[in-house]
Amino acid sequence: LAGVSIEWYVRLEKGNATGVSDDVLNAVATALLLDEAERRHLFDLARAGATRRSPARPTRSAGAVRPSVHRILDAMTAAPAFVRNSRQDMLASNDLARALYAPVFASQGEQPNLVRFCFLDDRAADFYPGWESVARQTAAVLRSETGHQPGDRETNELVGELATRSEHFRRYWAEHDVRLHTTGTKRFQHPVVGYLEVGFDSLPLPAEADSGLVLTCLTAEPGSAADDALSLLASWTAPAVERSGT
Repeated sequence: LAGVSIEWYVRLEKGNATGVSDDVLNAVATALLLDEAERRHLFDLARAGATRRSPARPTRSAGAVRPSVHRILDAMTAAPAFVRNSRQDMLASNDLARALYAPVFASQGEQPNLVRFCFLDDRAADFYPGWESVARQTAAVLRSETGHQPGDRETNELVGELATRSEHFRRYWAEHDVRLHTTGTKRFQHPVVGYLEVGFDSLPLPAEADSGLVLTCLTAEPGSAADDALSLLASWTAPAVERSGT
């Protein structure tokens, strides 16, 4: 179906992608009925296998978020918004995001990691309705990122930590699922305002200055219960929410 020999395909499956063209990869992806996330992951793995691995490099730190991006976040007063990197560190956030994710910030401080919270904090099962589905998606998103940046030392260390400490993560990671996380719906059971369902959109920041950083914004339908809940949270500061029991 892909128009390649069995011998060549077996060589590709073993990780020998030297000389493979984009046309061949597209043919293989079409034959395997891969979705967009799986197709991108195939290309990432092929590129990593065809080139010499670069030295492991650290993930961008919180200081890498430019002052103008911080100002954008602070100006977004009606919608929770934050900047994350590929390993799901929340590098910068506005007041409403800190209020919405109060359990995450309460457990990990000013630069929490969403994957670590999901798998290693008991509060995650209460905070995320349908936790198992969220956990599977979280592992799949992280696997997509590791394929895109295989030399990231801190991401590899995070995977190792989670695999050691979480049986659920080990099981979901072994499934080798991949997923894009650019738009959709998030559901929360917030300790202050209760259940809310919001939409989210994740937008990559300009690659020249912010390579690998993503801005995520969460919004609710006007007049909905979630919209009312966000309005209530907007009247709080993150420290006030934490004092209320989070």
